[in-house]
Amino acid sequence: MGIIVANLFMTLDGVYQAPGGREEDTEAGFAFGGWQLPVSDDESEADIEAGIGRMDALLLGRKTYDIFAAYWPHQSGDIGGALNRVPKFVVSGSLTDPGWAGTTVLPDAEAAGRLREEYGEVHMFGSGVLIRSLLQADVLDRLRIWLYPLTLGQGKRLFDAGTIPATFRLAEPARSFPKGAVSLVYERAGGVETQDMPGT
Repeated sequence: MGIIVANLFMTLDGVYQAPGGREEDTEAGFAFGGWQLPVSDDESEADIEAGIGRMDALLLGRKTYDIFAAYWPHQSGDIGGALNRVPKFVVSGSLTDPGWAGTTVLPDAEAAGRLREEYGEVHMFGSGVLIRSLLQADVLDRLRIWLYPLTLGQGKRLFDAGTIPATFRLAEPARSFPKGAVSLVYERAGGVETQDMPGT
């Protein structure tokens, strides 16, 4: 059985929208597209590339798929080569003719979960709505967050309305990078327990 790994680039205030470019996702007037590169460094970029090199398939939500499909088919190099080579899957109820070669449309999170039966490591990027759906369906195996040292005060947040109560455990030791980013890899650990602090 394989695993589904969600990779998310996130600010300290939980924003994951448009890390890669100014025009990547301007929905709701988002003004900070391209925020990731100024707080990145060679070590954090190498860590991200290493993860891409391990993946056997790529899974995306519709919005992120449209962004990736408009850019990556025209790129080469290690990242472009990997993304164009692996089988791609997009969860969508409306897409019927995906333009990116090697793409299969899936109807829902449950269908995405079955990819673990065919592939060793299925990786996701962005796709916050799909991540929440996978968590709800309990088919997301790992959540890898690169947490960057900045706040934006606006933008899409992963743990927003519709977040399910859950606890997580570290699946790998936390790793920090020269410009202050931190890599955190979590696995689901069950439901939320409550307890009073001693003396209260």
